[in-house]
Formats: sequence, structure tokens, C-alpha cells
Amino acid sequence: MMKRIKDYLSGQPQNDVVVKGWVRTKRGNKNVAFIALNDGSTINNIQVVCDLAKFDEALMKQITTGACLCVRGDLVPSMGSGQAVEVQAREIEIYGTADPESYPLQKKGHSMEFLREIAHLRPRTNTFGAVLRIRHAMAFAIHKFFNDKGFYYLHTPLITASDCEGAGEMFQVTTLDLDNLPRTEEGKIDYSQDFFGRQTSLTVSGQLEGELGATALGSIYTFGPTFRAENSNTPRHLAEFWMVEPEMAFYDVNDLMDLEEEFIKYLVQYALDNCQDDLAFLNKMIDPELIERLKSVVSTEFVRLTYTEGIKILEASGQKFEFPVSWGVDLQSEHERYLVEKHFGKPVILTDYPKDIKAFYMKQNDDGKTVRGTDVLFPKIGEIIGGSEREASLEKLNRRIAELKMDTTNLWWYIDTRRFGTCPHSGFGLGFERLLLFVTGMSNIRDVIPFPRTPKTAEF
Repeated sequence: MMKRIKDYLSGQPQNDVVVKGWVRTKRGNKNVAFIALNDGSTINNIQVVCDLAKFDEALMKQITTGACLCVRGDLVPSMGSGQAVEVQAREIEIYGTADPESYPLQKKGHSMEFLREIAHLRPRTNTFGAVLRIRHAMAFAIHKFFNDKGFYYLHTPLITASDCEGAGEMFQVTTLDLDNLPRTEEGKIDYSQDFFGRQTSLTVSGQLEGELGATALGSIYTFGPTFRAENSNTPRHLAEFWMVEPEMAFYDVNDLMDLEEEFIKYLVQYALDNCQDDLAFLNKMIDPELIERLKSVVSTEFVRLTYTEGIKILEASGQKFEFPVSWGVDLQSEHERYLVEKHFGKPVILTDYPKDIKAFYMKQNDDGKTVRGTDVLFPKIGEIIGGSEREASLEKLNRRIAELKMDTTNLWWYIDTRRFGTCPHSGFGLGFERLLLFVTGMSNIRDVIPFPRTPKTAEF
């Protein structure tokens, strides 16, 4: 099995090694060349030392930043500072050259905006290599957390006929000829002639189907892409993003909050334990408070307070907000961050929101005005988790659906779970990319997903 640069850097000197990767830099003098090689396995490069008397001059000229090499030689103790070992090269094979006149990733600083324009190459930079390795580690940790707790991984559909959030901001899926749409006698589009025989869309959430799994298997989680046709050009929104959505039978809202806090702390601790080099780089280059902030989340108990208490704090703050605050408004990021960063200085779980600003499926409190919703608020991010105890009462669920004048045609199966063996149950959704914003210290959500999908942008 081929060793990677990460293995060599943490190993012992040895003869006859083969190192493959892309050139980050080349420097030297008329006698020796030093090549920094990276294969993506670590933030750290391995230094390749070339005695120029032993290599063809024409070959060495082709070794420029971005070129891909296979190097054979010996792994020896390094004579210089900065690395414990280096490769003394005997043979170099060039897999692919990179014209220095056109290769866009030269040794200089590049703006995040520029790197988004070359998303096919930006994973080769130190920053995005670190982000993508952390993304992998967090995905693995999510599966490990739930597997170790006895949850079952449920694959919910990406194509759906139901709108979980009721906002209508969904991408339609169709095989109809858009230049010659079939029409009914009333002039409406005849979806009976479409592939699924009805109007379908890309899912905004796997929650509703997840609840079906929880009422059979006990505890499940989904983890996959979701889609919002929301025309939001902000650093916190994507049209395609990944969601983690556990659903648990027999959990009340307090059990739910316990799980939310345990889950977040587990993921942050996993990053601290397994991504030290990448976090150290991001702490140095992107956010000097990153590691300190991650450690503080793990070591502190989250604040739990009601929406009503949160509103009182905001109204008494004397802070001038862009969006005025009063009971009944949906909190904006500026309100959430004030509570987390300025008032409490730690993560906050807000509960008991007004029912009029929350989804139909949330369990109603006895006051008739609020529901058992929970939002976990984080520094620099605002909301990172949204969840609730689900409404288990068929009567209350039907009444709420009627109040909202929702079409139940595509929800009959969901309502059935309240008719046949209903039970207390809860769940939450965590936006994976928002988690990654927090764990990496990056400031724009477009920079924690390999190929961002946003309004007017679907490159790569």
C-alpha cells in the first residue's frame, strides 16, 4: 500500500521511498534545489532535496509550482529547521507540468473571492486543504457519534412531493418539455403527464420521513444534501447544503436539548483531538481566536432560556439593532449573536418560541401561544441547530394544519403516524456547513463546501 506524505513526516528515516504530490514551491541555488511537495494528506509539505549535478537541467526547469511529481529517494533526517525528515531525491518523474504563466495558484496571497472563481483548483491551497480535511473529519464524527449511541442511519428521499417547512422555496423536478408544457382544461400544467405523475421538488429537509423512521426504529438520523430555492446572497446561506437530522421516539424537549449539547461538544472535541495541524494553521492564518473558542465550547455549559426571556434581555440591552426587536418577531442573526457573544459569552439554547413563527409540526405548549422549539445559538454564527419536540396529538396537529390552510394531499402519510400508535418524539436539524464555519473559523459559507451553489452560480 502506497504511503502518503503524512505517513512519511510522522515516520522514521528509511531508504527507497516513493513520494508523490504537487509542487508548492521550488527554491535553491546553482548546486541544489529544494522542492516543497504536498499530496493533500496533511497541511505540511515534505521537502525534497535535489543535487542538481545528478539531474537533467531541462527536467528541472519543468518543475514549477503546480507540477505533479513522483520522487524516488531516501528519507533522511533533515539538515534544516522546519521538518524532522526530508527526501534526498535519486529519480524524479514528472506526471504533469503546470505552465507558470497561466497556473493561477502562484506563491502569493489570493482573495477568497478569487479562489471561488477557480473552485476546481482551490482545494490545492493550504486553506482549503485544511477545510476539506476538517469537513471529512466532522462527517466521520457525525456517523460515529450516532452509531455509538445506537441510532440508525436512514436514507430519506431527495425528491419529494411535500414541503416540510411550508415556505414554498423549493426547486422543481420535472421531465416535461418546458417549451411545450401539457395543460389541463383549466390551463394549468398537467403534472399527471410528468415522470412521477405529480408535482415534485428537491427536498428542503428529510425530517418528515425521518419521523416515520423514529416511530418504527426508535432513534434514527439522516445526513445528506438539502435544497432551498431562496434568493439569499449572504455569508450564511447556500442553495444546496448538507443537513444532519436525528429524530428520536420518546424524547421530550429536555432530552432533546441534552442531546443537542452533547452532540455539538462531541464534534468540537473530535476536531480538537484529530485535526490539530489544520486547526493550528487556520488559527494562525484565518482566526487567531479559533482554538480558544473551540475549547471554550467544550468546557462550558450551554445557557438555556425561553424566547420570552431572550426578548426581554434584548429590549433592555440598549443596543441599536438593524431589525427592531419585540415579542413575536423572528430573531435575526444580530439578535442571536448579541445574546451569545455580548450578554452570556457562551452558547445559548432558546426555547418556547411563538407558534406563529415556527413550523406546523412543533408541539404546542399549554399557553396556546408558544411551541417547544429549540434553537442552539453559537458565537460568530447565530443559529446552528433548529429543533423541537414534535406535536404528537392528532387533534392539535390537524387544527394547526387547518389554521395555516395547508394542503394535506401530500401529507396524509405523515398525519397517519398520529393516528396509529402516536408517541412523544423530538428531533433537530444541524446545518453541516454552519458547523464547519464555526469549527474552521471561516467567515463565508461558500468556503466550507467544495463547490458552492448560490443564486446565479452553478459552476463546476
